[in-house]
Amino acid sequence: MANLKLKGKDLLKLGFPNNQSINVALEVMKRNYATKNTAYVKSVLEDILKNPVQYEGHLTFGQIAEALLSSTKTEKRQLNALRAPYHIFGDDITEEAKTQLYTALKLPISVGGALMPDAHSGYGLPIGGVLAVENAVIPYGVGLDIGCRMCLSILDIPVSYLSGARDKYEKALMEHTKFGMYEHHKSHVEHEIFDRDTFSLIPILKRLKDKAIKQMGTSGSGNHFVEFGEVELLADDPQIGLPKGKYLGILSHSGSRGFGAEIAQYYVRVAAEQCPLPKEAQQFAWLDLSTHLGLEYWTAMNLAGDYASACHEDIHRRLIRAVGGRLRARIENHHNFAWKEIHDGKEVIVHRKGATPAGEGVLGIIPASMTEAGYIVRGKGNAESFDSASHGAGRAFSRNESRSRFTSSDIKKALKAKDITLIGGNAEEAPMAYKNIETVMASQTDLVDIIGTFQPRIVRMDK
Repeated sequence: MANLKLKGKDLLKLGFPNNQSINVALEVMKRNYATKNTAYVKSVLEDILKNPVQYEGHLTFGQIAEALLSSTKTEKRQLNALRAPYHIFGDDITEEAKTQLYTALKLPISVGGALMPDAHSGYGLPIGGVLAVENAVIPYGVGLDIGCRMCLSILDIPVSYLSGARDKYEKALMEHTKFGMYEHHKSHVEHEIFDRDTFSLIPILKRLKDKAIKQMGTSGSGNHFVEFGEVELLADDPQIGLPKGKYLGILSHSGSRGFGAEIAQYYVRVAAEQCPLPKEAQQFAWLDLSTHLGLEYWTAMNLAGDYASACHEDIHRRLIRAVGGRLRARIENHHNFAWKEIHDGKEVIVHRKGATPAGEGVLGIIPASMTEAGYIVRGKGNAESFDSASHGAGRAFSRNESRSRFTSSDIKKALKAKDITLIGGNAEEAPMAYKNIETVMASQTDLVDIIGTFQPRIVRMDK
């Protein structure tokens, strides 16, 4: 235990009960006070033992207090026989994705759910899945890429520049965007997010801070992208603050990078230990928000979401500085996250895994593929969808299927037909791998109004 000379018998002498609270206390102090003086650590533990109620909710010592105040016996949870209410939007959804939602709806914490028209199977909750639960959060219901996000910047540059000065915009993407695990910027912006004390309060966040700093302003692999394109607003829009017309835009799609992924992986394991479930439901293990671990994950998740937003802000800042112009408007939204919301007069936790928030009047972006126009939308606040909409066109073919079906020649033909320049990319993200965006949008007219479009012109992805 590093330099900390502390054993279970020491805690028994302090008066700790001979149960799981000793193991919890040793683990917490190991993570946080490994180099501290043993006498000092004992004095801290002694105070927690005397006043556990005062330490409930404490981000460092709350887990010890919780163990002292409650039984440590963990029993397997059982699924309900009946599903919670749900609604499915769209017809082109696999039975596998439906089955994943049906299993989630049998959790004893489930209130209701929905599938968006772009839905397809994933880990735990399907992509395009929405699940509302009571006072709990499901790490796999949020997903591994916490806070995966769309961000659109609309600039005051004439849209004709995309064809007249295409080389300039291609160069900006090549030089000022970074993708994948190994690329990062040589210089880093000083962002306020790294000044937050949350990084020092939770051990895993403290360990991951350097990685987060290194990957700031970068994008992931897979379907993540940064692109220049044509924005068209279909009518004057006071909410956006711009008149009807065409504009040059920057659109990015990425999440919280390795920072969020490691947070997710850690709490997925923790949830599985704390919340054993039947085999078919193991990936839906949850953390009760009344517990220390639930609070810990919720805090880490929100920080990862803010970090994802900061990454997009940095990406767009770098590109605007490179190509010139001024920012006229920005529209952005998460789609891998959990929110505390009021539905039917009751607070619930709404998980949107690959689903866009679409409350009444809420702006969002629903992209298509690297060749097809995506949509700028305004939510209608549909109760059956828990105020949600699709997060894209959705995959028609899995990544493995796409690699075997589509060649680089197929992709080049599709790009040429739509006058698209692609930097990077591969067969997994071939335009043909995605569902028809028009069909998807036609299936959610009750969920969103279309107020504009974004047509990609120059697309950058990981190789």
